[in-house]
Amino acid sequence: MAGTNIWTEILTRVQTKINRHSFYTWFNPTTFISDDGVIVSVRVPNPLFKEWIMKHYSAVISEAATEVQRPEANIVFVTDGREATLPPPAEQSTPDFEPTLDPPANQTIASATTASGLNPRYSFNTFIVGSSNQFAHAACRAVAEAPSRSYNPLFIYGGVGLGKTHLMHAIGQYVLRHGPTQRLTYISSERFMNEMINAVRFDRLIDFRERYRTVDVLLVDDVQFMAGKEGTQIEFFHTFNALYDSQRQIVLSSDCPPHEIPALEERLRSRFEWGLIADIQPPDLETKVAILKKKAEAEAVPLPDPVAIYIAGKIKSNIRELEGSLIRLIAYASLTGQELSINLAQEVLHNVLDHDAKAVTIDLIQKFVSDRYQLKLTELKSRNNSKSIAMPRQIAMYLCKNLTHASLPEIGRSFGGKHHSTVIHSIRKVEELRKRDGDFNNLINGFMGSFR
Repeated sequence: MAGTNIWTEILTRVQTKINRHSFYTWFNPTTFISDDGVIVSVRVPNPLFKEWIMKHYSAVISEAATEVQRPEANIVFVTDGREATLPPPAEQSTPDFEPTLDPPANQTIASATTASGLNPRYSFNTFIVGSSNQFAHAACRAVAEAPSRSYNPLFIYGGVGLGKTHLMHAIGQYVLRHGPTQRLTYISSERFMNEMINAVRFDRLIDFRERYRTVDVLLVDDVQFMAGKEGTQIEFFHTFNALYDSQRQIVLSSDCPPHEIPALEERLRSRFEWGLIADIQPPDLETKVAILKKKAEAEAVPLPDPVAIYIAGKIKSNIRELEGSLIRLIAYASLTGQELSINLAQEVLHNVLDHDAKAVTIDLIQKFVSDRYQLKLTELKSRNNSKSIAMPRQIAMYLCKNLTHASLPEIGRSFGGKHHSTVIHSIRKVEELRKRDGDFNNLINGFMGSFR
C-alpha cells in the first residue's frame, strides 16, 4: 500500500471511535507524510500533541489500523525533526468511551481478534452513579457478580454517550478479575456481522459458531445495528439460544429498547425482553459535575467548582461531549500556560457550547421540514397520505429518530397520534431510499447537517 494515504483511512475510523471535540483537537492538526509499507510517518504540530496522542490514543489508532487491513503498520509521529513511534496498544489507555484494549495475558477472551478487548479504565469504580443511571449500574453489578444467575439476558439502552459501553466494559473487567478462567467476549454487533460474513466467505462458519457459542459471558454492543440484516439476525438468534440454553450470560446494549428497534425479527425481539431491561437517562447537573471532577482528577488537573458547574450547565446530556469539552479546555490551558477559569472556558468552548445549547427538538424538525417542502404544520401532522405530504412526514420522523432522544411512541404522538409502527415504517422507508438513491442520500445528509 506504499504511496497511498493510509493515515486518512485510519483517521476516518478514529473519528467514529472518539468524541468530535477530541478528534478536532488532537487529530485534525495532523498531516500525513509518507508510507513505505511498514512505517507510516505523520507530522504533528508540537511535542505536546505527540505525547498526548501516544499516551491516550494508541489503542484507538491501532484498532483503526487493523480495521483498514494494516495491523502491522508502524505509526511514527514527527515533530521538529524528531520522531516518536506509537507504542503497543496494550500498554496504553484512552479517555474516550469507545476504544478497546487487549486483555491481560492471563485472561481468556474468546474474541475473534485481539483488538476486541476491554478498556481497563472502564470499571465500576470509575463509573459515576447518579439518579439517571443508578438502576442500570445496579443491574450490571448484579450480573457481574453472578453471571447467568441474576438477569439473563441483561439489556441496557440509552442515548449516545451516556455510559452504556462503560458499563459493558465494567462487567467484563469484574467477571475476569473475579473468575480468570471465564471465557468472555466483548464485541459490537457490526463486528459480529463482519466476522460472520468472513466466516461464510472462507468456509469457516463452524469455527465462528464454536467461538461464540461456547463462551461463558457474551457482551454485544449496539445491537440496534442488526436491524434489517436478516442473515446476521438468524445467526445471532441461534447463538443466543445456544448460550441461553446452556445458562451462559448474555449482555446487550442499544440506543433504544427492543420494541423500538426497527426491522428486528419478532423472535429475536422477544428474546431480548426475556431478562431485565435497564435504561440510562441523561445525567442531572450534579452527576455531570461529578463526572467532570472525576475526569479532571484522572488527568491530575485541579478543576475549580465554578468551571465544572459552568460546563455541566451548558452540555445538556452527552457525556462524551462533556468530557471532550473538558479535555479540550485542559489542553488549551496547558498550551498557553493559563489556569482553568470560567473566562477561559467561555473563550475556548464557545463554539462547542453554543452548538450544544441549540438542542434539536421534534418541533424544530417539523418546522424545518414544513418550510423546506412548503407545507403547513397541520398537514405534516394530518392523516393525509398523499405522496406530497407522506414523504416529507417520513423524512421528518426519520430526522426525529436520529437527531433527538425521543422514543418512537413519542415521535408518533407528535405527528397527530401516529402509532409507533408507522414511525418504524417511515424510518425504514427513508433508510432504504438512502441506500438506493444517491441524490436522496445527499439531501438527507444536508438536512441532518443543518442541525449540527
